[in-house]
Formats: sequence, C-alpha cells, structure tokens
Amino acid sequence: MSNVFDSDSPTNLAEYSVSELSGSIKRTVETAFDQVRVRGEISGYRGPHSSGHAYFALKDDRARIDAVIWKGTFSRLKFRPEEGMEIIATGKVTTFPGSSKYQIVIETLEPAGTGALMALIEERKRRLGTEGLFDAARKKRLPFMPRVIGVVTSPTGAVIRDILHRISDRFPVHVIVWPVKVQGEGSGEEVANAIRGFNAMEPAGAVLRPDVLIVARGGGSLEDLWSFNDEVVVRAAAESRIPLISAVGHETDWTLIDYAADVRAPTPTGAAEMAVPVKAELEAQLAALAARLQGCMNRQMDQRRQSVRALMRALPSLDQLLALPRRRFDEAAAGLGRGLELNTINKRRGFERVASHLRPDVLSNRIAERRQTLNERMVRAERMVERLINRSTSRVERAEAILASQPARLKTQTDRSRERLGNLSRHADTAIRHQLTRARAELSAQDRVLQSLSYKNVLKRGYAVIRDDDNRPVSQAASLSAGMGIAIEFADGRVGAMTTEGGVPPAGAKKRGAKPADAPKQGSLF
Repeated sequence: MSNVFDSDSPTNLAEYSVSELSGSIKRTVETAFDQVRVRGEISGYRGPHSSGHAYFALKDDRARIDAVIWKGTFSRLKFRPEEGMEIIATGKVTTFPGSSKYQIVIETLEPAGTGALMALIEERKRRLGTEGLFDAARKKRLPFMPRVIGVVTSPTGAVIRDILHRISDRFPVHVIVWPVKVQGEGSGEEVANAIRGFNAMEPAGAVLRPDVLIVARGGGSLEDLWSFNDEVVVRAAAESRIPLISAVGHETDWTLIDYAADVRAPTPTGAAEMAVPVKAELEAQLAALAARLQGCMNRQMDQRRQSVRALMRALPSLDQLLALPRRRFDEAAAGLGRGLELNTINKRRGFERVASHLRPDVLSNRIAERRQTLNERMVRAERMVERLINRSTSRVERAEAILASQPARLKTQTDRSRERLGNLSRHADTAIRHQLTRARAELSAQDRVLQSLSYKNVLKRGYAVIRDDDNRPVSQAASLSAGMGIAIEFADGRVGAMTTEGGVPPAGAKKRGAKPADAPKQGSLF
C-alpha cells in the first residue's frame, strides 16, 4: 500500500491503485469468510466446462451468489449438482478482481436434507416415467432355466457370496461377475457400463453372453444407494436386451433402477432364487411326470389291446371271407366252357352273315360302278380340256385380230397369252395324267381285292362249285333230286354230271383220275 502524500490534495487520505484496492478487498473477504456453509438452489448449471471446472450460481428468494467448483474438487464430489437442486455448499468466499465480483469456491456439496433428495428422486422418476422407461410393456420375462447369469456388484462384499451360494444350492449354473463400485463417486457410470458391456457380448463368443442379469447391492441409507438413482443407470437398465433383476438394498429400499428393471427382488438372495429354479424340485417333478406318462402309456396300451381283441372277435373267419369268392369262382369256371362255345357260335354266325354279302357278283357290280364313274370323270375332264382349248383359241383369234390393228403392243400380249396357254395346256395334260394314274391305281387295288375274294382262288386249292340247270350255285344237297343234270366247275373248267340217290355213283361211273371210294369226304370251306 502506498503512503505517498500529494501536497495538492485537499485531504490527507491515502491514495490506492485499483489493483491494490482489489487485492485488499480480496484478502479481507477471504479472511472473514474463509469457511462458510451456504444453503441455496442451484441456478444456471450447464455441466462442467471444457477445462473441468463447473460454474453456476446459488440463489434464494432474495439474493444470488456466483459459485465455482474446481476440477479436482468436482471429481471427488459425492453428488453431482443439478439445475434446480437445493444444496448445502461448504467453502470459502473470494473475489475476482478482473470484474469486481465475489463468489464462493465450493469444497463439499450435499443435498439440503433427505426431503430434498426424495423430491429430486420423485422429479426424476416423473420425468423418466413420461419417457416410457418404466412402462410394463417394456418388461421382459425371465428365462426359466438360464445357462449363464451375469452379476453386477462389488466383488468384495457379502452380496456376491450370498448370490453364488444360493445359486449353487438351487441350480448350479455358470456365473459371470462384473466388478463395480456400488457407492461413491463414479459408481453410477460403472454400473451402467457393466450393464451395457454384458449386452454388447456376442451370444456365441468366447465368453457366453448371460441369459439374465442381476444388479445387486446390500442395504444402506438413501445416500449410500444414491448411485442406483442415477439417470445413466436407469437408462442402461431400461435399454438392456437381457432380462434384468434389480436387487438393491433391503425389501423396504426402493431406487429408480427398481422401476426400470424387468423384475425387482427384495434382496440379493431373493434375486438368486428368482433367477434359477430348484434342481431337486425339478428332478422330483420330472420323475413324477415320467411316472404319470408311463402309467398313461400302460393304460393306453391296455385299452388298445382290449379294443384289438374285441375287433378280432368281431372279424369273420378265413373260410367265411373266402366262401363267396370261391363260389363265384366255381360258377365262373363251370360256365367258361359253355361261354366259349356260345361265343364261337356267335362269331361263326356273324362271319356267315358277312360272308353272304361277299359274293362275286356284288364285287363285280362295284368294280363296274367304279369303272363307269372313272370313265365319266375322264369324259368330263376331256370336255373341260376341249372347252379350255376352245376358249383359248377364241382368245388367240381375238388377240390376232387386235394384233393386226396394233402390231407392236398386241404382238407382245399375244406371245404372253400363247405362252400362258401353253403352260395351261401342259398343266391340264399333267393333271389328266395324274388323274388317270390315280384312277388306274384305284382300279388295280379293287381288282386285287376282287381277286383275293374270288371263289376261283378257292377252286385252285381243290374245291369245286356245283351249279344247277339255271347255272346257279347249289349249296345244299337237299335242293337236288335224282336224275338232275348238274355242272361241276373246277379251277380249269366245267364238266357235266347226273345226280343219283344216296350219293352212290352208277356202275362204271369210275373214271380215270377219280379218287378211291374210301377217300375222305371234302370238308367245309369254313
């Protein structure tokens, strides 16, 4: 401080520079308020600055004071400040000479009583509930028999030992422990990271992903359980794809993770009981079900066996089943011979009816009709050709007459017409030759059919046709009488003969070349 006096000054007051005055005020304030406790509501909190320091203000209904938490102190705080939170801050008051402001440098921070903490929890519960994090529709069912259980808790407390002991007693399964802090600074982030870490594991990786998670902690005060009211923990529990059991504190202790978890257990031991069934009870139940199944199968088999026996008694014997088919078989076998005879007779009659229409005169008439039709077609074709020739000749004559008046042009047309007429004549000749060829082929086919059906082919095999005086064929001996003159037609000609009675030839009637008397008679043509 300067004690220089100015002779021109109207008073004897000391003169200070701005820095000296500001420093004097800073020392005075820090000496008078080096350790104070201030109660107020946080205002203007935006989280830590990029430097790590936190700047905000404390206020009540009548005043406001700036506050700062240095980086080193902020990392050691038990509670993180939040906007609108009523707190009790412990620290010292100092000034900032650069802007003539004073502020409190906070060293410790705590909520303003349990009621404030509960109000904060209720406000956070309401806000997260409006986002749907506590909806029942988001809850997942626990697996009945998990293979792997993940536990998020402290590895040194009694909680993990109780859980492992209870799981081992009920149903031993593989347990993976993710060690975390369950109280103090950074415990909320560790719990949230553990939940997200379990969910990030691959189902078929080197370490199997748990089928159910247990987040556990022993009992304690509201401040001890505060980490499980942290918003990051609640969001991690709500986002977990693995079913999660919350087992924080005793049965009367409630935290926000209990609302976000799929199931809340009253104690860590209760969480272990919820996670796995009792193996002995399952084995007993399985044995009882197996016994019931075996009994049902035995009763079912007995009932089916009785039903089969009843059906067997109702079935007819083998002889009864085969009696009717055997009778039908015998009747069919007895009627088979008669049926063959009747079928043969019917076929013979049908053949005779058809053969009666295959007479030589009928075939001759058909051939004559076809020849006449062919001749008529040939005559018509010749007439058509003559008419075409006459028409062409008339056209040529008219063309020549026209050509005489118009020599050059008409001569060309006449040559074309003559060429066309020649082509038509050649086509007509070709058509007539083709028609005659087809007609000759048809006539030859009909002649071959006639020759194949002619009785003369039969005569060549040694048969003969008997004709009466009217030159009609005789088919029955009853139609002849003794003394009638008949003609016998052979393949090479005819001979005359006289009938006798009894079929005995007259004496001396045996001629050269005749067959002996004991020669077999001639058979039927059919």
